[in-house]
Amino acid sequence: MSSFWSGWVIVLLVLNVGLAVFLFVWSQIVHIPTEPDGTTGHVWAHGVLRESVRKLPLWWVIYSVLGLVAGLGYFVLYPGFGGFKGALGWTSAQELQRDTAAVERKIEAARAPLRGLTLPQLAANPSARSMGERIYLDNCAACHGQHALGNINIGAPNLTDADSIYGTDPEAVMVSIRDGRTGTMPAWGAALGAQGVKEVAAYVLTFSGIKTPQEWSTAGKPRYEAMCVACHGADGRGNSALGALNLTDRTWLYGGKFENVTESIRDGRAGVMPAWGQRLNQDELRLVTAWVLAQGAPASAP
Repeated sequence: MSSFWSGWVIVLLVLNVGLAVFLFVWSQIVHIPTEPDGTTGHVWAHGVLRESVRKLPLWWVIYSVLGLVAGLGYFVLYPGFGGFKGALGWTSAQELQRDTAAVERKIEAARAPLRGLTLPQLAANPSARSMGERIYLDNCAACHGQHALGNINIGAPNLTDADSIYGTDPEAVMVSIRDGRTGTMPAWGAALGAQGVKEVAAYVLTFSGIKTPQEWSTAGKPRYEAMCVACHGADGRGNSALGALNLTDRTWLYGGKFENVTESIRDGRAGVMPAWGQRLNQDELRLVTAWVLAQGAPASAP
């Protein structure tokens, strides 16, 4: 705080406290003229109400004195009187550091026994899952949802099923969280034309057992084999190394309706999973990875 602002605060404080003390003392000694009946002579409501004068009750006087003493004591012990640091030397920064250090000690005590466990072991550990869930809610729920069900509007995958774009291996999931992912689906609308997009979409949907117009799916097969096999494979099972989706299941990143699939083929898709390695430390990355693995475990068990 500069000397000007320190002086300004001091002036305001002295003025306000001085005025409060003056009014308090003056109210005890001032003489207010009264009528013989003890009122001031002021009347309201056609004479029904008359203003009387009474001394302040003793409890109010004592309470006010104690409050004044406590207020002055505060400005002696704590900062607030300009640039004066206070007799105790207290600062909010020191209190924050102390509380933060106490929390970090508790966190360390809870995480230390878990460091020797593998990711699958962490996923099976209730304490690790509880801590991982908290990290997930703080950092991941905005896209994937509170219950990890994903969001097809932004291409955030559902984390509770057995499907994983880049593989279900624990280390692969860890890499996705730590380093992020960037997925791009080329736009084929210009090359295929409007009818061609519909035909390829119809053929793609047959991979997952969805019935589509026979003539469209038949016409879409050679188009798919010419343009899509390199990433998604002839059998439509995708390629986790490229992040190419498996088309044979009922799990759809951007929705599995015909119009969703045609939009993906026509306009392409561009998805980005942010890298959390710079925000989360190694313990936090392992714990949130373990929680994500645990969400998909029930679905993958059969």
